[in-house]
Amino acid sequence: MKKTLAALMIGGLMLAMSPAYAEEELNAAVPAGTTADIVEPVAPEPAADSRTTTTTTVTTTTTTTTTEPVAVAAAAAAETGPVLDSGNTAWMLASTALVLLMTIPGLALFYGGMVRKKNVLATMMQSFAITALVTVLWTVVGYSLAFSEGTPYIGGLDKMFLKGIGVNTLAGTIPETVFVVFQMTFAIITPALICGAFAERMKFSSMLVFMTLWSLFVYAPVTHWVWAADGWLFNYHPAILDYAGGTVVHVNAGIAGIVCAFMLGKRVGFGREAMPPHNLALTLTGAALLWVGWFGFNAGSALAADGRAGMAMAATQIATGSAALSWMFAEWYRKGSPSVLGITSGAVSGLVAITPAAGFVDPKGALIIGALAGVLCYWGATGLKRMLGADDSLDAFGVHGVGGTVGAILTGLFVSKEISGVEPGLNQVITQLVGVGSVAVYGAVVTFIILIVVDLVMDLRVPEDDERLGLDLSLHRERVE
Repeated sequence: MKKTLAALMIGGLMLAMSPAYAEEELNAAVPAGTTADIVEPVAPEPAADSRTTTTTTVTTTTTTTTTEPVAVAAAAAAETGPVLDSGNTAWMLASTALVLLMTIPGLALFYGGMVRKKNVLATMMQSFAITALVTVLWTVVGYSLAFSEGTPYIGGLDKMFLKGIGVNTLAGTIPETVFVVFQMTFAIITPALICGAFAERMKFSSMLVFMTLWSLFVYAPVTHWVWAADGWLFNYHPAILDYAGGTVVHVNAGIAGIVCAFMLGKRVGFGREAMPPHNLALTLTGAALLWVGWFGFNAGSALAADGRAGMAMAATQIATGSAALSWMFAEWYRKGSPSVLGITSGAVSGLVAITPAAGFVDPKGALIIGALAGVLCYWGATGLKRMLGADDSLDAFGVHGVGGTVGAILTGLFVSKEISGVEPGLNQVITQLVGVGSVAVYGAVVTFIILIVVDLVMDLRVPEDDERLGLDLSLHRERVE
């Protein structure tokens, strides 16, 4: 009897310890730090931009089976489709808040500090009002036009008022509601950037009408071209590379800005009167908020908390520092001293230029893109601005138009195959040029038409007396004491 009990005890002990032995043996066979420890994600095809997602409605079920083999369980899970990832969702919630921070208060402070004191409230009001306006437009129809299935040029109306998007609807591994609001923040900042080109002279009512029409007839279609699964630039061969909005946001806004500057004409006294920024402390604070918020803009465009997001964050930081320094040194060389306005504008130019490239280039590429962007955008805000003869008040075109173009083209040159799966070279550069050119031409023509219509109906510009008084008092009956 004692022998039987001893045998049973030894057998039970061996059975209990056998998984540990198996695990030890497996670990010994695969040393730590090898590729078996870290599973690298397969690089996506160039057309498979992280911004394009598959919408899935999740039905939660409960199972009480505990003896099902692991392989069978995995197969069953795969059949249910995408599953919500709480880590990805948490990161995207944070990224969405960061991108909204870029407009309010980031851009509002950045632009508000650069105008004259009599226009600071009106300038900051534009960013705040656009935030509210585009929120409603995006909810009603903008998101549907940009991201629902339609033609290669514009989405359909299937998702008007966010129809069909519920609490369990997924976009990839995050709730589609999060994706909607994340994209909404991009749709908000893009028209807000345009305001820098016509600062201190456009009627507030005309601005609201213009931004409504521009968001629906320019921003939404271009977004569909580049980021929707059936968009024509998304399906171009090779596909356009625009990780977070080089063409969709910056080229688009910059081109619209220069058209606005020409159409509205120069400010009263431009070229004859000094028009210095009234508070560069506001501008510096706004630029710092833009820099921080841009991590949500670029790293958030991975739509996941993963290595690609980490590389996009690193590229963003590196390019921004490089551009801030290159602009500062260029200005120092030309004018004999560095300025707060110069280094902050340089930082923004680096943020702009790395936007299309953030998830596609390595740190070396980011460093070069930033350095080139700082110098070229400095020229865009000085030499090119004088050549064009337009009163681009706060350099919307000089920074965003030039920076977005530089970044988009250099993305094709410095894209890393190891990171993106895309071969750098002439073919990709040509695609980038096609994308930039298409967005620029379409945006310029439609922006011009919208401005003509608005001007015929309600005038674009405030009367000269109101402009001299300042828009704070003439439009809003308020002022900064």
